[in-house]
Formats: sequence, structure tokens, C-alpha cells
Amino acid sequence: MDKVPMFGVSDLRQTRDTARRLDTSWIGDGFSRDGGSEVRNIMSPFDGETISEVAFASERQVDLAVHAARAALKADWGTMGHEGRAALIRALADAVEKNRLELALLESLDVGKPILHSYNDDVPTTVGVLRWYASLTETAYDLSPARRNGVLSQIVREPQGVVGIVLPWNYPLTTLALKIGPALAAGNTVVCKPADDTPLTTLRLAELAIEAGFPAGVINVVPGTGAVAGKALGLHGDVSAINFTGSTATGRRFLHYSADSNLKEISLECGGKNPAIILPDVKSLDRFADDISTGFLMNSGQLCSSISRVLAPRALEADLRDMLATKMKEWPIGDPFDPATRIGPLVSDAHAAKVNRAVDNEKRHNNDLSVSGAEITGTSPRLVEPVVFFNVAESAEAWSEEVFGPVLSVRFYDDLDSAIRSANDTQYGLSAYVFGENPNAIREASATLDAGFVAINAFCEGDFTTPFGGFKTSGFGGKDKGIHSLDQYSRTKSIWWAT
Repeated sequence: MDKVPMFGVSDLRQTRDTARRLDTSWIGDGFSRDGGSEVRNIMSPFDGETISEVAFASERQVDLAVHAARAALKADWGTMGHEGRAALIRALADAVEKNRLELALLESLDVGKPILHSYNDDVPTTVGVLRWYASLTETAYDLSPARRNGVLSQIVREPQGVVGIVLPWNYPLTTLALKIGPALAAGNTVVCKPADDTPLTTLRLAELAIEAGFPAGVINVVPGTGAVAGKALGLHGDVSAINFTGSTATGRRFLHYSADSNLKEISLECGGKNPAIILPDVKSLDRFADDISTGFLMNSGQLCSSISRVLAPRALEADLRDMLATKMKEWPIGDPFDPATRIGPLVSDAHAAKVNRAVDNEKRHNNDLSVSGAEITGTSPRLVEPVVFFNVAESAEAWSEEVFGPVLSVRFYDDLDSAIRSANDTQYGLSAYVFGENPNAIREASATLDAGFVAINAFCEGDFTTPFGGFKTSGFGGKDKGIHSLDQYSRTKSIWWAT
């Protein structure tokens, strides 16, 4: 059962005070407003109030941050052994755990997600990820070929150097951990650009890192727009690699930035339009009801791996309609600081308008739908009621394009092969889900789905030991999570000894 965090008005007030104090870019071991492009108001998605005023970085500030990171590679961090780096990453994990409530409140304040979600999912996951990569810092190793003909060969890993980390707004804290964990484990320094709307937990973690003993310049944060700070990071000649999570359109820009500068390595985790296939052997949806509904409702549908399409056998049509209608009512909508809330506001007015446009476009030619019916507290325009569309045309935007909100599209099939073709008929290939009873049928369906991650009878992304990343326009160049993620943050050198 989920834990309900114990907090009061004073905790929330203190968190708001922390947010107001985090008002500048973090470069090296201190804050600096010098050369900032503008000061931006960071707004609460729930009530629209200003949380903080954050100085957005200019091209000059990005350059300062990169130089601070480059200098740290040649100083204590660069000469530190594996044990020292591991100890610092563990110390940061301990600091995050110690400040669990504050970081959860800050994340909910900034992103709008329910406190129950931030407290039970985001912060504990961040702690676990950092501890996992601290362990890998000490234990990961490479294989060398056997000695032959009097020749000894070595294969060694080296850090890439300065790594640019570009974060999304939906999971800023956990995504940050999933990227800096392996980057630091491999010995790199990082310059992090949080999303425009959600910089606060990234700035706070940078503070905690310095307090935990990280040398100056190892973790740098440059809040800012993609057009200024993101572009400057992508084009910088002293940045060796970029790891990006966000839209496919923005991911393409970073490929151009790389081509136009130093051919830095680019790792992309982009959009998804993820199908869930219910196999014909399923007789009852009771076993899978929570996973299917959570798949499109969690974090208000603002999740790259959300279930956004369902393909179900026609024999289950009535059951699926009833199940989804029942489950949507179990997800109260409203104030993210009410522990009973399960769906909070979308992150911004602009994003809420985008989701509402997609809903309205489908409504114009499809009135076969079911809306949430759950209790709604609050009148924020960013509170978007979940909706399920049935019998969606394969040519419809709601079926083919990523909406990134609590919107589910459903089609019913008579032939499984046609359902799988429909599932794969998309530019994306991030996640897919299979719900069934027969192991052989599940295995065959999983093998034919064109997605980088397939979950069976569950809604999840695996845990942080399992690589996560997509195919096609959902991204390439590396994986988040697991030991494989070290590859994108390392360069491999072969050394050939003639003895």
C-alpha cells in the first residue's frame, strides 16, 4: 500500500521558501546571475502562482559551465579513483533520502504531480538509481582478448569528458538521476539543462551534491530555454556527448548541433505512442485492470512510456468499456498536495491547450467516448479530465500522434495479426505491452512488436537494472538504466602491446 507522507502547512511553506531561494544558475561551486539571458517566473501548475524567479542561462553562462566542468576533469575528480567516486555518489543518494519530503514537495510544486506519486515513486527511485550506479562505479569491468602470438591487448574505458544532460519536464528528478548516475560512474563531469518549466529539483540536487562533498565543477546546472541554453550546449566544442530526453522534434535538433560542431555523441530518448495488446486467450480483464488503467492515467498521461493505444479482441469490448469507466472513477483529480489526489494538473497552460486540442479534434468525428467521472477539486484550466475514445480510426491523430496527456485510444480486432500490424504502424517504437494467458502466444506477440521495451502482463519500465530505450523515432544512441547505460558515457580504447 502506498505511504501517505506526513506533512503540514509549515513543510509546504518551507519548500516554497527553498524554491524562491533557488533563483540562479549553478555553475561550478556557486550561483551566478552574470550574463543571464532573462529572469523567468516558474509557475505552479495547480494554482498559477509564482513559485520562484529563476535566472535563465545565456550562451556565455553555458560556456562558463562547460569550462568549469572541463577544469574539474583535470582536478580532483579526474584523478579520483573508483572508490572515491562511488563514495560521493552514495553520499548524494543519502542526502536525497534524508531530504525525501522536501524534494517530493518541490517536485509536486514544480511539476504538478500528486504528492503521493512524488513521495512514493520519484524520490525513492532517485535514491535507488544513485546507489545502483555507485555500486557499478566499483564493479563494472571490461573483457580483454586472450594473449596470442606474443602480443598482449587491452581494452580500456575512459570517460567521454564533459557530458551535456538535457532533461524533460515530466520526471525531472528521476530522469536526472538516470543520466548523471552512469555519467558520474564513468568519470565524466556534467552540465545539466532542466526543462524551462521545471528546474527546481535539479537546482536543489546540485546544492545537495556540493554539500555531500562533490568537487566544484562536477555537476553544473544551467536553466534556460532550448533556443538559447540547449542550443549553446549542443553546439559547444568542449562538450563531448549529449544525452537528451524529450520530443522527437527537439532530438533532431541535437543531431544537427552535433553535425554543425564537433560530432559529439548524441543519445536520444524521444516520443512514444505505445500500444497494449490484449490477446484473444484473455477471458477476464480483472487481473489486468489496474495495470491497463494506470498505464494511461499515471502522471496525468505525461509519461513517454504511457499506454496510449489499446488493441483488444472484439469479444472483450463490453468488459473493457466497463472496466475503464470503473477505473477512471477511482482516480480523483485536483490539488497535488491532497494525499487523496491521483491525477494532478498538466504542467502548463500551453501543454493543457495542446492536449485539449487533440481531444477536441477527435471529438469532431468520433462521439464514441467515455470520460473520467472522477471527483475534481479545483478549477485550474490545467486540470484535464481523462477520456477514452473507442473505435478510433487508424488515420486519426489520436491513434498515431503522441498526445502526452490522459487520453486513451481503443480499437477492437477480429484478427491478431492485423492488430499487431496496427500496433507497429507508427513512427515510434518506445514501449509496448502484452496482456495474455498463454506463454507461447505472449512470446510470439512480444517478438513481433517493434519496440525497445516490452512489458508482459504489467505496466512498467522495468527497474533501474534493465536497459530502457526505443527504436525508430523514439530514439537511439544509448539506453537509460542498467549497466548498458555506461556505454554512452564512455569511450573505448584498445591498447596493443608487442611484448
